[in-house]
This record gives sequence, structure tokens and C-alpha cells, in this order.
Amino acid sequence: MKFGKISKEELEEKVCAIDSNATAAYLYKYRRSYFEYNTNSGFELKTEIHERIKIYNQEGFNYATKKIRLYKSTGGNEEKVGTIKAYTYNLENGKIVEVKLAKNDVFESKDNKYSNQVKFTMPNIKPGSVIEYKYLITSPYTSNVDEFVFQHDIPIKKLESSFSVPEYYNFKVNTKGFLSVVPQIETKRGSITFTNKSRSGGGYAAPTRTTYSTSEVEFTNTISRYNLENVPALKNEPYVNNINNYRSAIKYELSFTKFPNSGMETYSTTWEDVVKRVYKSSSFGEELKKTAYFKSDIDALIGAISDPRKRIELIFNHVKSNVKWNDYYGFYSGDGVKKAYKDHVGNVGDINLMLTAMLRYAGLNANPVLVSTRRHGISLFPTREGFNYVVTWVRLEDGTEMLLDATNKYSVPNVLPFRALNWQGRIVAENGGSGLIDLYPKTKSKNAVTMMAKLDDEGGLSGSYRSVKTNHSALTFRSRYGGADKDDYLEKLENKYDGIEISDYDVKNQKELIKPIIESYKFVKESQADIIGDKIYFSPLFYLRTSENPFKLENREFPVDFGYPYTSTYRMIINIPEGYKIESLPESIALGLPDNMGSYQFKVMGKGNTIQLSVVSNINQAIILPSHYEALKEYFNTFIRKETEQIVLTKA
Repeated sequence: MKFGKISKEELEEKVCAIDSNATAAYLYKYRRSYFEYNTNSGFELKTEIHERIKIYNQEGFNYATKKIRLYKSTGGNEEKVGTIKAYTYNLENGKIVEVKLAKNDVFESKDNKYSNQVKFTMPNIKPGSVIEYKYLITSPYTSNVDEFVFQHDIPIKKLESSFSVPEYYNFKVNTKGFLSVVPQIETKRGSITFTNKSRSGGGYAAPTRTTYSTSEVEFTNTISRYNLENVPALKNEPYVNNINNYRSAIKYELSFTKFPNSGMETYSTTWEDVVKRVYKSSSFGEELKKTAYFKSDIDALIGAISDPRKRIELIFNHVKSNVKWNDYYGFYSGDGVKKAYKDHVGNVGDINLMLTAMLRYAGLNANPVLVSTRRHGISLFPTREGFNYVVTWVRLEDGTEMLLDATNKYSVPNVLPFRALNWQGRIVAENGGSGLIDLYPKTKSKNAVTMMAKLDDEGGLSGSYRSVKTNHSALTFRSRYGGADKDDYLEKLENKYDGIEISDYDVKNQKELIKPIIESYKFVKESQADIIGDKIYFSPLFYLRTSENPFKLENREFPVDFGYPYTSTYRMIINIPEGYKIESLPESIALGLPDNMGSYQFKVMGKGNTIQLSVVSNINQAIILPSHYEALKEYFNTFIRKETEQIVLTKA
């Protein structure tokens, strides 16, 4: 598909033929990645991009903004993007009108010390517009080939991709997703021409002469081509750890290199190889061996303490309170653990490698655990790039295991931040041994709500609310509440419940992490019941009921990921208005998911002018597989219907 050759048919199209609900679609998606030899620096990785997108309505306007991520290293190497050529096309009075992206509308920024970003937004966007852009990325990182992505959250009408590799590089091909993607393979000869310069003469009788000669080295390129049409969109749903885990894609992972007159250099071939290379790095294994910078502090902290659990607690809290996370991810130390400890700030690698080293110094069996965060995706294949995080694992002599992450000051043992709850981590033992460990917690998080409420004869509700939160429920609350302006937090809470008036708001145990969070307040909320004639109708859970099923897809091919098992409990006592009596109550029910994955109990009783309600919901597994999706969806439908059933009061 030639750049700039836009048809009227593309501009006149009102609805995507392969997905009538699509807000935008790729009309054409092209990528070509290949190696090119630079006489000064050796092989470079080049990637050509050409994309044409149709925007059907205003909801699709966000696809008019393109972000290009460019990697860089502390050594000065960095990826660069060439001239960006981009146009917006519209149909005006039957004619195609094009508007070019101006150079000053392309913005470069620093994401962090490991990446830059180039961003642009296409001009003159309207419903019906077609946008088109192309550019070239030059990368010195020949071992790091960006994933070839064949599926997005909008459909693709036509896709063409290719990857050309010289014989000196050997890549493993890793496939993911549910589309059938089979490349066409071909080989072509390539060559590199070297120019050699030599000088002769320069003696007493002969002038200096410079001669040039050329030599040529031939090699074989292997080219993999991918051609797809009418690729459906992969749409996100609630409770997905990372939709990119299920997007159809190909990842090329460098296995080894073998250049002329050089030995073979291996890269990521097995998990054992990955772990050994990580451990041998000066920014990982060597940092674990350093103790001098903290020795006196830890000796003073635990000198008189022999209980290993108490030692863990003291050291864990020491790191959390003395070294602040700078929001940089990574499993390697940034500028060194010694500097991070001295400056009281560091990245994930600094903090948790430091924690591991301190625990080892204290005589505990501690090792780092390589993790891929939820946003980063699941590391399905042996690769260093598959990890971007590290936590600490400790095992006591009685067999008790703990996972620790000191980047969050509210974290406690075995309660990792939500970002790190992503299937399995890989323990890196001393000298590079490894093993897998499940990152999902076994202990349930709890949120127990108690409410005393009074309903008046105009449908208004007033009373008191109290909740007790443990484990991840407590961690989530502490993280949100601890970093927020208290007035702003309260305003958002009132808005969350559609204008509730809250007073006497109080939080206990915000900093006492071994205790549960206790949140309490008094409230007044209008319009919580319908009054029709001499009867009052209301849902017994009022504003706390679940009103919408998060699971809407007919079928789901990927797991439901709740992050952690949990129990939610609601105990409510409702006093009804004077002059009214209970006419009818919803029936009590008990539901269960297959294989004890979850349960739900709803009980309501009434006596005199008082109604008592008990609702207990359990999700016993963090992950529910697609085979149980239909049962889970119906389970949610059933209890949501139950929570919308109404109590009926009538005048006595």
C-alpha cells in the first residue's frame, strides 16, 4: 500500500466492515525490521513503520496521537527516530484534502533515564478522517528486537511485517495469542563492502602515496514475512492482569551470535542461563555481596535480637523507613546500593537487593526474586527482558516462606504491592541457581463492613459506617489514603457514593501495619427509597450494592485475575420509619462456584421495626480460568439480581 495513495472509498466509509462497533481501525499496518552494517559501529537494527488508520467517530480520536518509545543506556547509546512523515486526510465537497504534520508538532521528552519518547498528534482530525504516518527507528541494541504485535484493541484490515536477520545472529521465535500466525521464510544473499586505506613511501627519495582497496564479505539473510487480513480487535475486560499477555504477537529472543573469526556468544537460551547472567552482573550479584555500608547500622539494630522473625521485621522496617523508592523499575541496582543507602533514595533493584543483603548478613536464608510486573506482562520464555522488578524471599528454619517488597512503606510480609502480583517469580539463589515461586497470596484479604442505619418516611437514610480491612485491602487503602490530601480524599469518597454527606470521618491504625485498618464515619444520604402511595421500596444494601456485572463478554479466552483471594462481609441493622411495618423481604440464598472457587450468602430477617442483613462474598482463588468463565459470569448475575431485590414496607 503506497504512502499517500488514499482513496475516496476509505474516506467515505462510515462503519468498519469487520467490526461495526469499532471507533477506529488500521487500514494498513506495516513494519520491516532488518540489520544494516555501519562501518563505524557495526550492525545496527533498523525498523521502518508505515501505518494508516481510519477514524470513524469522536471516540476514536485518541488513535490520532502516536507515542514512540526510544531506549537508551547510561553509556550514551540510544535509539533514534528519523524524519516523521505524516498526513491527515479528509473528504471536503467531494475532494480529498490533506494536512501535513508540522515539525513543531513533534515533541521529544525524557521518560526516564532508560528511555525517551517522541510524541505527535495528527492535525485536523474529524469523524471520518484517515491518518497516515511513517518513520524509521535506528537502534544500536541488536539483541533487543521489539515484539511484532499482530492484534490491537481496534481491528486491522491488512498487516504486513518482516524481519530480516544476517546469519551471524540466531534468534528464538516465541509466539503468543490465539491467532494462527505462520511466517513465510526466504533467504537472500547480502554483503558488506570494506574500504581499506594504506600508505607507502615517505622516505628521503620517495613521496608518500595513499592507495585504497575494497574487500567484500558475503552472508545470508533469513527473512520472515507475516501477512494477515481482517484481524479482529482484542478488547480489554475487567480483571485482566495485562491484556498484552493475550495479544497475538511474535517475540524474537537472541539466542547466540557467531561472527567471522570470533567465538560463539550465547544469550538467553534457558532460564538457568538467564539467571546466571543476571547474577554475574556487577549491578546484581556484586551488589548483594556488599555489607560495609550498612554493617554498623544493622549490628546496632539487631545485636540483641535472636528471634529470626523479629530480625526480619526490624530490617524490613529499617529499609522502608530509610530508603525511598524513586519510581524507577528494574531488577538491577541503579547507581549502586551504597549510594542509594547514603542518599536515602533508589530504584526497585537498589532497595530490594539491599534488603536481601541485610537479611543475609543477619544470618537469614534470603534471596532476590525476579518479577515481571502486571503492566510489563508475563514472562513466558527465558529472557532477561521479561523481568523488570525484584522482590525478596526469605525462608525460616520451620519452612515458613515470606515475600518482601520494601518499595512500599505500607507493605508487610507476604503482602506485595498489587503491581507485583503477576503469576510466578524466579528466585535467584547464590551462585546463580534458580527456582519458581508463586507470587499470589494464599491468605485472604478481608473487608468487613458494619452499618447501623435509620430510614425515614421520606426515603432518606442516616447512620454510622465502620469497615475493617486486612492484608491487600488494608495495603490498598493505606497507599491511597496516606498519600492524599484528606479534604480531597473525603470529597472523592462523597462523590463516589453520589453525594452522600459524611461527618466524623476517622481512620485507625494507618501506621500500625500489623493491625487492620479501621475506617468509620457518620452519614446522611437522601433518596434511598421509593415511596409509592402508602408503601416504601428499597434495596437493603442501599448505596453499597453491586449494580453492574463487570463480565460482559459472551466468551472469554483469557483468565479472570482478581489479584488476591478476598472476603467481603456486610452486616447491617436498619431501623424502619415509625408508622410502617414490614410487608415483604427478599428470600435468603446461598451460591457457590465450582471447585470451591467462591461463595455468596445473602440473609435478611425482620422483626418489629428492625431489619437485619448479612451478606458474605468469598473469592477463594486469585485466578479463575476461562473454562469457568460462564459459571463466574452467571454467579455475578445472580447475586447482583439478588442485591437489587427490594424490601417492601407498608403503613401499619
